[in-house]
Amino acid sequence: MLIDTHAHLYLDAFRDDLEEVIGRARAAGVERMLLPAIDAPSIRAALALCERFDGLYAMAALHPTETKSATRRDFEEVAALCEDPRIVAVGETGLDYYRDRSFDARQQTFLRRHIQLARRRNLPVVFHNREAFGDLIRIVEEAGRDEQDLGEGGRLRGVFHCFTGTPEEAARIARAGFAVGVGGVLTFKNARLDECVRRIPLDRIVLETDAPWLAPAPHRGKRNEPAYVRLVAERLALAKGVSVEEVAAATSRTAENVFPGICRDAPDRAGR
Repeated sequence: MLIDTHAHLYLDAFRDDLEEVIGRARAAGVERMLLPAIDAPSIRAALALCERFDGLYAMAALHPTETKSATRRDFEEVAALCEDPRIVAVGETGLDYYRDRSFDARQQTFLRRHIQLARRRNLPVVFHNREAFGDLIRIVEEAGRDEQDLGEGGRLRGVFHCFTGTPEEAARIARAGFAVGVGGVLTFKNARLDECVRRIPLDRIVLETDAPWLAPAPHRGKRNEPAYVRLVAERLALAKGVSVEEVAAATSRTAENVFPGICRDAPDRAGR
């Protein structure tokens, strides 16, 4: 049993064959799929898919690249959608410095708002990081040290999505109480992630695809889909020197620990 903790199945890339995509995922042993948000419409689209298909779970957030033009009202809409008991995480939020550095401070402001939201709702957080690890981990560590900011929620927890960093960065993430999301980049010949994942404890890793992007080899450059998370599991097993079954069991346990809302004994979709 495998869990894809990050797949954007509500996008147009899956509009024409979503049932087949989910069928292939089931055939590959991927029983549960988590749908991170980009903006408020994507949250509603993800929730609609959760009604259509068992084993799908929605998140709520503004993607960091959306915050350039986002308003406080946009964030309040996200916060209101987080009241839905089907939302299992705040995500994906974070920082993205890749193309446009003109609104770094604005991204950081919205990141802090998302962290506060997660604490109020006692939800895990899924962080996007692109060329912004230093600022992102600093803000997360500061939030973790600020015990007075806990509100009615609990400790900060979640996943650093699409991890491509160093063993030292992975250790810092673990000390902050987070897992790392490992996806198709692990299979890329030029990624050089094998040595890094060997040094990350298996119980600090969750699997993901980031579908429709970052398809693993041999599908690199094509549309990604949740079934391909098995290829990531196979490559991780090779790097770790363990069986695919051990990787599947360990990463699924970690996903359930990070996202309690996806557990079998979690409240049903009516919130009972």
